Amino acid sequence: MEHKDVPDRQFDALLDRLDRIVDQLERIDGRLERAEGLADVSRELRSLNESLNALAYAALGQSPQVRRRAV
Repeated sequence: MEHKDVPDRQFDALLDRLDRIVDQLERIDGRLERAEGLADVSRELRSLNESLNALAYAALGQSPQVRRRAV
């Protein structure tokens, strides 16, 4: 691979641009991590809701209508 001489000014501009790209990628990564965490919380809340519904029906001496949910 051939090396080209890059003027200092152009090199600084490239470094600045790379720094901005790194910042954007870090923000995106943080959002993805939070979204994954929210998905886990959502699943847990759904499970808790189903359990609470089952307990409520049991307390009333009834049985809930079971609906299959796509996973």
